[in-house]
Amino acid sequence: MFETHLDATYAWLGLAVVSVAAVGVAAAFPASSPPPDADGVARTVDSVADGSYPATAEHGIAADRLRLAEGSVSLRDERGTARATLDAPRITPVVRPTAGVTPGAATDARLRRVLDGAPPDAAFDDPASFAAAAERARAAEARWTTAPRRITVRRVHYGDVRVTLVG
Repeated sequence: MFETHLDATYAWLGLAVVSVAAVGVAAAFPASSPPPDADGVARTVDSVADGSYPATAEHGIAADRLRLAEGSVSLRDERGTARATLDAPRITPVVRPTAGVTPGAATDARLRRVLDGAPPDAAFDDPASFAAAAERARAAEARWTTAPRRITVRRVHYGDVRVTLVG
C-alpha cells in the first residue's frame, strides 16, 4: 500500500528539472518594454491639424515627460525616449502650469481655456490678440514638461485665424 514506484520518482524529478529550466528561460527575457508611443500621439495631432474644419481629439499618454516642438512630439519615461515627426502644419503647444515648470514657460491661460473647450471669442477680444497669443506660444523654447494622462488637440477658427492647439 505504501510502496514507492521507482518510475514515479524519476518522473517527478524530470518534471522538476524541466520546470526549473523553463523558469530560467523566462527570466532571461528582457524585462523592459518599448518606449512610449510618440507615433500614436503624432497621428492624432496630424489627423486634427490637417483638417479644414474645427475639430477636437484626445489621445492617452503612458509617459512621464512630454515635449512639443515645431514639427515633432517627444515622450520620455524610465523605458526610454520616443520621438515622432509631425506632418501637420504649425502646431501651437499649450504648456499647462505644473510642478517643475517655471511660470514663464507656461502658455497664456486664455489659450488653455480655448484648448479646454471655450470658444476663442470668449477668451480673446479679437482674432488679432488670439493670433498674437498663439505666435508667442509657438515662439517659446520647447521644454520637457510633466505629461498629462491625456493630450488634447483642438483646431480652432476665429475670424481668418486658424490655430491647432496641442496640450
